[in-house]
Amino acid sequence: MSALIENQPAASRQQRAFWLKHLHRWHWISSALCLIGMLLFAITGITLNHAAQIEAHPTVKKRDAHAPVPLLQSLKQITHADKGPVPLQLVAWLHSAMGIEAADREAEFSADEIYIALPRPGGDAWVSVALADGTTHYELTTRGWISYLNDLHKGRNTGKAWNWFLDAFAVSCLVFSLTGLFLLKLHAGGRVATWPLVGLGVVLPLVLALLFIH
Repeated sequence: MSALIENQPAASRQQRAFWLKHLHRWHWISSALCLIGMLLFAITGITLNHAAQIEAHPTVKKRDAHAPVPLLQSLKQITHADKGPVPLQLVAWLHSAMGIEAADREAEFSADEIYIALPRPGGDAWVSVALADGTTHYELTTRGWISYLNDLHKGRNTGKAWNWFLDAFAVSCLVFSLTGLFLLKLHAGGRVATWPLVGLGVVLPLVLALLFIH
């Protein structure tokens, strides 16, 4: 390999050194950025693939409260279609009285109650407020850390910030993979197994998909 490099023209060696320098830089930067994410997605890929064998033990917590009369009167005066944003005064009361975050959520309105679904990674929750007497029921179901991490993998009920992270993580993985591919190309002259292994990585999933996925 070193003999081949020495026999190259000076301009070619300089160009190769330029690309090696920048490709190595972006390769290690992108690998550092997506390292923890790749470990997380690899582990949760296994847990998702064996979700049927991993038993979950849901935990349900319930809380009750009564909305104050002034709040009920203001809620009754609001006219909505079947669904709409949670009224701000109800958001404030749920936060102060029950520690529930209902901002930016959608509520379902009926003649006798307001129902708010509060889905979250690894579980579910909901709260309802009876408009007749203010009786408020809250129920939270959690299914454990594995379910939580699986939902992070899928981006299920994770919100905008996590979705932005997933996009940034995907870009980092693309940079990591593409710079790795170009580095393979630059080093392939002295490593005869490079392209057969790359080809195997392409052909194996394709063959499996064609033969065993129907």
